[in-house]
Amino acid sequence: MDLRDSKSRLILIVVALGAALVVAVASCSGGGGDDDTSRGAGTSESAPEDDGAGEPQDEETPEGDENSDEPAQALAEVTGEESITLTVTRAEREAGGFLTIEGTLRNDGSEMWFASAWAGQEEELAENGFSMAGASLVVPEEGKRYLILRDTTGRCLCTGFGNGIEAGATVSWFAQFPEPEAGSTQVNFQVGNMPPATIEIR
Repeated sequence: MDLRDSKSRLILIVVALGAALVVAVASCSGGGGDDDTSRGAGTSESAPEDDGAGEPQDEETPEGDENSDEPAQALAEVTGEESITLTVTRAEREAGGFLTIEGTLRNDGSEMWFASAWAGQEEELAENGFSMAGASLVVPEEGKRYLILRDTTGRCLCTGFGNGIEAGATVSWFAQFPEPEAGSTQVNFQVGNMPPATIEIR
């Protein structure tokens, strides 16, 4: 073999190796591009899933807050006794054969208000002091008057107001009575010298 043939073969080997390297580099570049694309697709798919999961939670939270902030609807409201406003917000029959009435008292006067006479004229209820103990229900459909329920010690099943209601203050109250007859749907709630409050019961 002469020197000219050896050089020719060497050139062919170098060209072949160069071509192989070019093919290998191209293959690596293509694979890297595919990996990047697949990773990008995975990221874009996961983002909408997170957003979708968050949307219902954002919608539910405000609804719950709005419901909890809604004031109770007044069933009846009367004003008397030194600018005192009595509001009834609930009147429902309860299991056990009694009627629960709830509401608020607002003192629109300029001084603290105290009324021991609200305990009623019954000697048994005198120890209740300033409270709803003297409240009563008149049921026109029955021609009956119901007095407030009390325990064996004479404590009324009702709210007590302690030393009084401060000027500008609004306080909550409740009172429980024997349940009127099933067919009765309207009662007149009265306490102290306040005007009667006519309310519908369920």
